[in-house]
Amino acid sequence: MRERIIIIRNRKGFTLVELLIVVLILGALAAIAVPRILGGATSAKANACHTNIDTINSQIELYYAKEGSWPNNLKKVTKDTDYFPDGEPICPVTGANYANALVNNRVDTTGHGH
Repeated sequence: MRERIIIIRNRKGFTLVELLIVVLILGALAAIAVPRILGGATSAKANACHTNIDTINSQIELYYAKEGSWPNNLKKVTKDTDYFPDGEPICPVTGANYANALVNNRVDTTGHGH
């Protein structure tokens, strides 16, 4: 009498096809997510720049209310720790100080088209 031997294979790994499918799915998700993340960071920096300009303009108005005259130089406001206790604001996009030119007692936004 012959004995039948049944061999049960224990499957402990993934097939190459399964691994390729997972890699393709992850690649597709990365292709969608990475541009959105990078675009969000750029947009956030531009919004922070606009907020800085609004804050500087508000502090110029405060200077006028306090001193009775408009500052003839932006540095009078931005270098004064009464108005900016954390230091002079810097554009997060360019990393530079804001232009020293005042137009109609406001920060000149020429060159800040972001």
